[in-house]
Amino acid sequence: MHENDRSATGFLPPEEFEAVANQFFASPEESVRGWETAKQAQTRIVEEVRACLRARPEGDVLFVGHGGVGTLLFCYLSGLPISRKHDQVPGGGGCYFEFTGPQGKPNVCWKPLETLIA
Repeated sequence: MHENDRSATGFLPPEEFEAVANQFFASPEESVRGWETAKQAQTRIVEEVRACLRARPEGDVLFVGHGGVGTLLFCYLSGLPISRKHDQVPGGGGCYFEFTGPQGKPNVCWKPLETLIA
């Protein structure tokens, strides 16, 4: 899904990255420090998901990506405005949500991957 284009800044230390990510989600129509806008990233991600689902119309599909990408997809599918308040929950191994079809609303909110192992 090509993640979010953050090439303008390159690596940022974790604390600085979190601050810029907060700005990215808070102002989805504006570029923050040269990053693509959250709205642009969301549009691209949704189109990538739709293309994948068209290529495989039957069966389950697993999309794996960084949390920001998942949050943008989650917001779109849920009909929610882009906001980091819809970001994944803290979890040591990552998080997931499920949805059905290209326009389906998520069946669950974010859950830690560890809950799948139980």
